[in-house]
This record gives sequence, C-alpha cells and structure tokens, in this order.
Amino acid sequence: MTDTAQKRALRNYRTRLGKRGMARFEVLGLDTDRDLIRKLAKGIAEDDPEAARLRKAVSQTIASASPTKGGILAALRRSPLVGADLDLTRSREGGRKVEL
Repeated sequence: MTDTAQKRALRNYRTRLGKRGMARFEVLGLDTDRDLIRKLAKGIAEDDPEAARLRKAVSQTIASASPTKGGILAALRRSPLVGADLDLTRSREGGRKVEL
C-alpha cells in the first residue's frame, strides 16, 4: 500500500506533537463558543504558571458542577414534605369488567 504525501505529512505532524507531549483531538460545542474553546485550549497548552492557574480554575469549576453520589437522596431529605405524615398507600381495586 502506498503512502501518499498527505498521509506522511499528517503522521509526521502527529509525531512532532507527541514529542512535545501534545495530542490533537476533536470536541463538540456550540458554534458561538468556538473562539472561547480555542482560546482556552491555546491557554492551557503552554507549560507556564498562567496555564497551570487556568487549568486549576477550570478543573475546580468542572469538579464543583459535577453531581456527587447520593444527590437524589440528599434532595429528598431537603424536601419540605419530610416529617409530614402522608399516607401514600394505594387502594387495591379489582377494576371494571370489559366485554370483548
């Protein structure tokens, strides 16, 4: 199988990126956020204190926004109906007769 110039160029480019510790990948997002995502990616791609600060800030923001285990149970415990003696049992009725 022959290796076209374009495939060789792409392989060489990815090899050079790998040597720098970089990887190329694709993300999905809103078209309006394109510039923001590019600026963010460019900002954290460097190996300097500003990039580390930005990386830490984004990581903390995402970590605090992610749901934790037991979130539904905690929400139910915060419900205003906690402690209200509600009778939630259903009556058992036979139903109705239907002629087929």
